[in-house]
Amino acid sequence: MTRATADPDGQVRIGLPGWTCLPAAIGAAFLILPLVAVLLEIDWGNFLSLVTSESARTALALSLKTATASTVACIVVGVPMALVLARGRFRGRSALRSLVLLPLVMPPVVGGIALLYTFGRNGLLGEHLDAFGIRIAFSTTAVVLAQTFVSLPFLVVSLEGALRVAGRRYEEVAATLGARPTTVLRRVTLPLVLPGLASGAVLAFARALGEFGATITFAGSLQGVTRTLPLEIYLQRETDPQAAVALSLLLIVVAAVVVLLTHRGRAAVL
Repeated sequence: MTRATADPDGQVRIGLPGWTCLPAAIGAAFLILPLVAVLLEIDWGNFLSLVTSESARTALALSLKTATASTVACIVVGVPMALVLARGRFRGRSALRSLVLLPLVMPPVVGGIALLYTFGRNGLLGEHLDAFGIRIAFSTTAVVLAQTFVSLPFLVVSLEGALRVAGRRYEEVAATLGARPTTVLRRVTLPLVLPGLASGAVLAFARALGEFGATITFAGSLQGVTRTLPLEIYLQRETDPQAAVALSLLLIVVAAVVVLLTHRGRAAVL
């Protein structure tokens, strides 16, 4: 059992119950052991050739390009959404928040079907776009839309939480000094919640990078067009398991680098 201790500066640190260590260790092992298993299964002698094949390079480049575009889209529409949910006062706000969070719990393949019936050739909006020669389904644009659909809630939730923690005191002071709403947003609000925005953006990017279900349902698997790295891993699993394992490690490394850079950026901001 751990007890409360006092720091040299007089602050009291409250210890944790000793029983929490065991389930925490089990949870950590549950997350770490599968990664270790991947490392043990890799054919290190052929690793470079497996991850630098033409199909792997094409899939990785497409994943990075579409995940970046998706993250930009999430920021463009997600920041206003988070502001409305955190600062707005209107009827139906709770219902709107629930709908925004729905993709978090919705199976990705269901999201892909929903997008297909919205933007597909005979979809709700797709049939009108098709009349102008605009076809979205089974294109690179469809990949970006699928990734944005599943990633947007991560940014909105992270930023909304940061806005609520920051409070409105500084914004109210700026407003009383005559600052316009846009000026308050640009000079006060966004700098205050920048760490939350950065965290939400990286979560959105990482989620987009690993998106599979909605992508294959709405965009298909066309090499160089819609076949992102997760889809390439899935296909390689059937024909070349060693290549699938090597590409899985590559995706893990890319995601880990993104998270590490974001944490360093947040530390610099703070």
